[in-house]
Amino acid sequence: MTDAAPKNPGTVPLTGYADPLSGRPGDTIEFKVSSLGGHPWQATLVRVLCADPNPAGPGMVEEVLPVDLGGPFPAREQPFRPGSHAVADEIAVPSTATSIRLSAYIAPYLPDAEGCQTIMALLAMPEPSAVPYASLELAGTDGIVLRSGGEPVAAAKPRLRRRRWYRVEAWLDTGSGECGVEVTPAGEGSAAAGRGVWTGPALPARIRCLIAAGWDRGAVHHFNGKIEAPAIHGGESVVLATWDFSREIPSTRIVDTGPGRHHGRLVNYPTRAVTGMQWDGSEMNWRHRPSHYAAIHFHEDDIVDFGWETDFRFTIPDDLPSGSYAMRIDDGQQRDWLPFYVLPPRGRPGNRLCVLISTFTYAIYGNHARPDFTQEWVAVARRKGGYPWSPAAYPQYGLSTYNVHRDGSGICHASHRRPLFNLRPGYITYPNLDCSGLRHYQADSHLLYWLERSGFGFDVVTDRELHDEGVAALDGYAAVCTGTHPEYHTPQTLDALSDWRRRGGDFLYLGGNGFYWRVALHPENPGVIEIRRAEGGIRAWAAEPGEYYHAFDGGYGGLWRRNRRPPQLLGGVGFSAQGTFFGSHYRRTPRSREDPDVAFIFEGVDEDVLGDFGLCGGGAAGFELDRFDPELGSDPDIRVIASSECHGDNFTLVPEERLTHITNWPGEPERNLIRADMVYQEREDGGRLFAAGSITFCGSLLVNGGDNNISRLLENVLQRFLE
Repeated sequence: MTDAAPKNPGTVPLTGYADPLSGRPGDTIEFKVSSLGGHPWQATLVRVLCADPNPAGPGMVEEVLPVDLGGPFPAREQPFRPGSHAVADEIAVPSTATSIRLSAYIAPYLPDAEGCQTIMALLAMPEPSAVPYASLELAGTDGIVLRSGGEPVAAAKPRLRRRRWYRVEAWLDTGSGECGVEVTPAGEGSAAAGRGVWTGPALPARIRCLIAAGWDRGAVHHFNGKIEAPAIHGGESVVLATWDFSREIPSTRIVDTGPGRHHGRLVNYPTRAVTGMQWDGSEMNWRHRPSHYAAIHFHEDDIVDFGWETDFRFTIPDDLPSGSYAMRIDDGQQRDWLPFYVLPPRGRPGNRLCVLISTFTYAIYGNHARPDFTQEWVAVARRKGGYPWSPAAYPQYGLSTYNVHRDGSGICHASHRRPLFNLRPGYITYPNLDCSGLRHYQADSHLLYWLERSGFGFDVVTDRELHDEGVAALDGYAAVCTGTHPEYHTPQTLDALSDWRRRGGDFLYLGGNGFYWRVALHPENPGVIEIRRAEGGIRAWAAEPGEYYHAFDGGYGGLWRRNRRPPQLLGGVGFSAQGTFFGSHYRRTPRSREDPDVAFIFEGVDEDVLGDFGLCGGGAAGFELDRFDPELGSDPDIRVIASSECHGDNFTLVPEERLTHITNWPGEPERNLIRADMVYQEREDGGRLFAAGSITFCGSLLVNGGDNNISRLLENVLQRFLE
């Protein structure tokens, strides 16, 4: 790893992404790279075996594959422009028109921010100048301003309150030279108005309207907040365009209900299915009363798909084994990795074990800027040989759904179509700890490398294929196992796994906090994922009342538990408690020694204490813990063979378990519910289940070179399941 700082401190010098994140033989993966170094760069195909730089374990391990990828490739910077807005089709202005009126309802989320936030901008077509012909803007302490050629010509200065609705109007008359602005609260309060002199030229013959953004050779000055019912009139009565945002909510299309049908498109995926000016709480589902959801929430920092051009393509050859891969790019000074996964040919598994890779979870967490981040973490990560770039230091690349927008609203869209710094070999989530400090992609590599070293052949299938193909993606396997954190699922992926279990398939749930949140994929661009953090759950932010249903598919968002599909139904255990990144141990239950049906699991394991060691958190039972609970769907026939103990005071129950400050939903003392349960089940249909109930379980597998009781226990289970 290099310690060299980028020439442009706001941009990473060499980075990129793969699209898609997975493929089968014959499929093509595209790689998109931005390079600032001025030096040509090379690409090398590597198989990523272990992504943990911790020298207490195997360290970073990759296998270079001799594949000619072309190159060297010329350096070029690929730009990206955050900020969501709408662009409408061109509008023909009647030749007799001498005046025009702009109007909209707005709910500003940063009403006092410095600078301007454009509500609507009119561009003179066919070739717009550097600045709009006219624009209506929120300009901080200057109020609501009408500009002509970039200069203010009229303003109203109401006292705007955050998240309150207002009707804003601006008009200009090129004949009389008059113009004005008026702002009226939608409710109590008096209007504010201002008049001025129009100094701009005559109305252009054709105009284009930008909504929620201005123009300076590209979209700028984005609005932060909600906009509803934007409209343009020629004079007082001629409707040039009136857009109804309650139409086609799942799409990126805006619909003009006026006679001209000047529809438009959304850029950078602003949030739809949000409460509008008319919402009164009488309906929570936007599908039932769309008129109450006729707003769109725009943000200056919206960006999920960079849309970079492709630098080179890689068609997966027939003889490339299934597994975890990356394109390593290197310009002699900087280096980066662009991960992707190779699956076996459809319907022809190469091995009996399938490892489910949770790419939806990777994307949802993509570029998570932790709130406890400090610049010291960057230096510590470099000293440890970790990945050098941190999302918290480069928020302009788009943050994760565990962060919030600048206006304080939650980020609810995610995608892999941008550089994701925490989806890289060597990235350390918690570099300030003595342990490996890994989560997600890097933590899952502990399992993959342990399987490789233990002689268990495996194929990988990602949740993308599970979503698209259903249970058929798992045909031919003897067993399916998860990684450390399969948290986010669509209805389709959950259905596929449930079908697998109902068909008698053996299932290993090797993580914690799995099958927890419901997500949806965009119908036009399935690379974009939506999450609504509705009622309940440990959340980085909370969805606003009335905004619990996904825009993408209309489904009720939030926890699967609130959709009557708690994790216990699938994995036997479900999320119970969370603490700091600390791992404790399991203790075997008396039943694990008395029940002959589970004796095979503990062959060669004599200890009562299991996993009091680990690369992640120092123990196999830590950070996020799942427990057995028949009241939430755990099959009563499931055997609890070990439970964790000795979790510190920094562990707490998940919110959905609490009723009051002294009572919990299960009716047990809190200390009894802060535990991870290791369980085993044999069903009448022949299917078997093993669940670890902890997010740090796989971090113990490689300790002492794999010679430990967690490793031996999992080896026993896999050997039985794969017989």
